Amino acid sequence: MISNRELSWNGCVNGRDLGGLGRTRPHAVVRMEAPTRLSEAGWAAAWAYGVRTVVDLRDPDEREPDHAPRPAGITTVHAPLDPVGTPFYERWQKIDHLASPLHYPAMLAEHPERVITAVRAIANAAPGCVVFHCAGGKDRTGLLALVLLALAGAAPEEIIADYLLTYERMKQRHDELGFRDQLAAVTDLVAARDTTIEASLTSTITSLTMPGYLLDNGLSDAELTALRARLTTRS
Repeated sequence: MISNRELSWNGCVNGRDLGGLGRTRPHAVVRMEAPTRLSEAGWAAAWAYGVRTVVDLRDPDEREPDHAPRPAGITTVHAPLDPVGTPFYERWQKIDHLASPLHYPAMLAEHPERVITAVRAIANAAPGCVVFHCAGGKDRTGLLALVLLALAGAAPEEIIADYLLTYERMKQRHDELGFRDQLAAVTDLVAARDTTIEASLTSTITSLTMPGYLLDNGLSDAELTALRARLTTRS
């Protein structure tokens, strides 16, 4: 199942379809790193795959020019997930630089409006596949993937396995930049808080009530219906 989800679009190393996890259907939502390195052939492959909307979770000052133009029929929606300039952001920059699963519960509790805005962008997107991404496709992308997969009934072990894939997929890019092995770095970071990546994610997933979380924080019944229709196969 994992190999069937991998997307080898030229210029992309961390793209995968969430189809097959829980009740998520293929060609509904794709997670990846920022698509700025996609070549013309890479964008053509995304278009052929059915991508018609890209949801960008990055802050405005992180955005870079694309190496190749996006097809004219692809709509880009900006839905910055990090609440920059807030007490939450300043606090968690000091704890984990918003680069581990440790901050997920606080983010979901303190800034649900950011999460709902991103979810709404997917629910309201035009027909076709939706790509969502941040910079590396791990933390902000990982949180949104967790929310979507929880709604789709994915098991915690499925969500965790999908999250961990990014460390492997992005390793070459991180090595090129001279970064320390990121899996080891985050493992050490969460260990300093007496937990593990897996335990931290499991706690977040099991405490997230769906669809109550979405509805309680502003997603409308109509938007939930649209999201489910886009995201999931019929049970």
